[in-house]
Amino acid sequence: MADIQTIGQLLETSLIPHHNKEAEKNLRTIENEPGFALKLLQLVASNSPQMHTRLAGALYFKNFISRNWTDEEGRYKMPKEDVDAIKREIIGLMISVPANLQVQLGEATSIIAESDFFERWDTLVDDLVSRLTPDNTKVNNGVLQVAHAIFKRWRPLFRSDSLFTEINHVLERFTAPFLKLFESTDALITQNANNQAALKELFQTLNLIVKLSFDLNCQDLAPIFEENLGTIMAIFHKYLTYTNPLLVTDDDEEAGALERTKSGICELLQLFVGKYEDVFGSMLENFANSTWTLLTDLGPQPKHDILVSKALHFLTAVARSPKHAQSFSSETVLTQVVEKIILPNMALRTSDEELFEDDPIEFIRRDLEGSDSDTRRRSATDFLRQLLEQFDKTVTDVVWQYITHYLQQYSQNPGENWRSKDTALYLFASIAAKGSTERKGVIHTNLHLDVVQFFQTNIAADLVAPVDDVHPILKVDAIKYLYTFRSQLTKAQLSDAFPLLAKHLSSTNYVVYTYTAVTIDRLLAMTADGAPLFTSQDGGTPEKIAENEFLMRCVMRILIVARDSTGPLAEFVLKELLKITAEISKNPSNPRFNHYNFESLGAIIKFTGPTNPESLEGALYEPFVLGILVNDVTEFIPYVFQLLTLLLESNSQAPLPQRYNDLIQSLLNPALWESRGNIPALVRLLQAYMTRGASEFMKENRLTGVLGIFQKLVSSKITENHAFDLMESVFTYFPVAALQPYTKDIFIILLTRLNGSKTEILAQRFVRFFHFLTGKKETGPDFVIQAIDAVQAGIFGELYTAVVLPDTLKLIRAADRKIAVAGLTKLTGFSEGLATTYHKAWPSTVMALLKILEVEPVIPKEDPLADLQTAEIDDVSFGASFVRLNTCKKRAVDVFPEVVDSRKYVGEKLKEAIAKTGGRVDGWISGELSEEARALLRKYMQG
Repeated sequence: MADIQTIGQLLETSLIPHHNKEAEKNLRTIENEPGFALKLLQLVASNSPQMHTRLAGALYFKNFISRNWTDEEGRYKMPKEDVDAIKREIIGLMISVPANLQVQLGEATSIIAESDFFERWDTLVDDLVSRLTPDNTKVNNGVLQVAHAIFKRWRPLFRSDSLFTEINHVLERFTAPFLKLFESTDALITQNANNQAALKELFQTLNLIVKLSFDLNCQDLAPIFEENLGTIMAIFHKYLTYTNPLLVTDDDEEAGALERTKSGICELLQLFVGKYEDVFGSMLENFANSTWTLLTDLGPQPKHDILVSKALHFLTAVARSPKHAQSFSSETVLTQVVEKIILPNMALRTSDEELFEDDPIEFIRRDLEGSDSDTRRRSATDFLRQLLEQFDKTVTDVVWQYITHYLQQYSQNPGENWRSKDTALYLFASIAAKGSTERKGVIHTNLHLDVVQFFQTNIAADLVAPVDDVHPILKVDAIKYLYTFRSQLTKAQLSDAFPLLAKHLSSTNYVVYTYTAVTIDRLLAMTADGAPLFTSQDGGTPEKIAENEFLMRCVMRILIVARDSTGPLAEFVLKELLKITAEISKNPSNPRFNHYNFESLGAIIKFTGPTNPESLEGALYEPFVLGILVNDVTEFIPYVFQLLTLLLESNSQAPLPQRYNDLIQSLLNPALWESRGNIPALVRLLQAYMTRGASEFMKENRLTGVLGIFQKLVSSKITENHAFDLMESVFTYFPVAALQPYTKDIFIILLTRLNGSKTEILAQRFVRFFHFLTGKKETGPDFVIQAIDAVQAGIFGELYTAVVLPDTLKLIRAADRKIAVAGLTKLTGFSEGLATTYHKAWPSTVMALLKILEVEPVIPKEDPLADLQTAEIDDVSFGASFVRLNTCKKRAVDVFPEVVDSRKYVGEKLKEAIAKTGGRVDGWISGELSEEARALLRKYMQG
């Protein structure tokens, strides 16, 4: 059993790049030992190891808790003794360690609380409260940090009885001592006004108090806050306007304790304006005036950015209130707002220009992706647009005067006054755009402005001018205007822009060519009446490239639009993409870039694979299999599985190449299936293998491995859907005789799961699988009846009436209902089991069939079979999560192509059954069904 010293050595080794994987593997081996987590905590708490080792331990502990605290059912995965000991020790330990360790342990505590608080950890709040002190700021800060880590979970949650039960549990125990601490902290700050060291720690406390005040009131106004709101808000107002030279930092970049606290107060004020204006309204004017003064006093230094942003958010919330917005209604006030608040925070600063030059990718991300939500420019724009919403014509007139002024300044000396034009363009875009989507750009504009005329007068010349004749930022402004207002321009105007944009791709300026790539991507993605607006008929170093997902997305879009018209260029593009893949495999650092790179490879395979499959199979084997799979590039493995699938499917009739055949045994390795991110892609890859080489699975007992994987997948709610995908392919591509020895075991596994923890997805997939087998010619209804009865004699009747028939009627997808029609038809007309032993269920079978054919399904609000295993590209992050490649989407397969018109199919099959059984089925129809049911069946048979 590993001791603390061994764990520490492994943690140190894990920080060495060439040894980290081996060290992490050894840590994962010993982490299942009883007491491991406690030893890890003791290491983090000890002052003996170096800080980097303690930090690695805290990180590992957080990830360990995330993996091992509970299973899908909420059951503890660790011994009860370890669970109790962790909950007993972690609060005291977190309070005692340095702040950088507190952050990681706080996240671990939040994970535990997500599962256990408060029903299984009802002592937590009392424990926290008992540790609060009148004057020990270090201890208090630790307690408040833990509390915030737990209570902040409430912020994004929807209201529910269980949520408010938890919140009330906290409020009853926590708020009174919390407010007492708030008052004592205020007093201590006053007493220590000349003690810089004490002030810094006390403002950390105050900052946490502000955050917790938000947490405690995020869902509803806490009663004790409502009762004492005047006193509480007076203290908050005191610190919104507080100044002390001892808290002014020399660093112009990083916000200090005072700036962070004031930012938090503004965020809290925004909450109260939005949710509790009825009780807060009388105090609002005082706060709004103080915030106005605060904004006019703050300098342009980046350390003030978050505070300026939060203050503007608060004023935006004030302007959103029809009652309080009237204070901004006059032209005189609006002019002052624009001049004193909007313009100073919208104008380009030296720090913005430095970001443009020194960190261009961050400049782009802030500007294009909305990650600039806390920048001065974006916040000032939001405030201005809110005022525009309230006072449309007045705001437009006031701002237009400044736009005209700045454009005139630029025209007098373009070389020197280029910043004036940048401000003018940003102002115009701020008031011209009134509604936009990511796909289309601006779709609603200010009726008082002509965006096309403004483009022709002030923008087009900058696009036409040679790349080096206009300042790069103005070039970016022009390109971004095209990007933003693309839906307001005609196809002809946009087509004329393509040659101009292509010219800018050759710019040496990173931001210029990246914005160009983004704009080309968005223009090519435009649609009109559901069809692409443009078709193929319309006319750095690898490490540095890997930072720029915008360029790669442009490449992807061009390949998708071009489809198979890339012709001879496809081979060149493939080679370049594989070079990039090899480079980024060394250190996957940009998930979006990686995704677009693999989408681009998918486009090459999808559109050129059918015409040149053997060449592609040869070209991609080494980089995919030897480069990524063998080297275990975890982040890329799910992508490779999808691309290999697409590759195999593009030549589905050809024999399986030997080098791909050699992979089968590796794909069945249970360790590969431990990562959930691999599973959706692996299942589909096995399905693709089965279409081309089912016979290879018959060798070396590989079929047993496939069924073992099925058992693993169906045992989990997360993967049960994929288990049925796999099993349907097994019964599609393998001879029934080869499967016969396994059939009983398959149904034992399924019935055990149905009996133990039936879910809606499990039930619907089981029913679909049932009808899939009963409808197939190779199996049929009696094969299924015998297989189920082999599990336990006579159990089919109970399962059929209690599960299969009721859940059949819950099928909502057209493909699933079609499969049910095929299965129920076979059961109705061709099953000896339903003709003899289980004939009592025959009328119910017919009624289920008629309901499927005649009654429209009830569509639930949420489709239970929606694939929960995929993530949107905006959610892509580091790790081996599964993100579906759009270029690799699975083609829909019609399992029963013979069923074209379901009613006609049923009628023809019933006539066939009547002929085969000497009229037996016709006798049942006449004697065992209602008149309405008989009439419908006769109608089907008459065609």
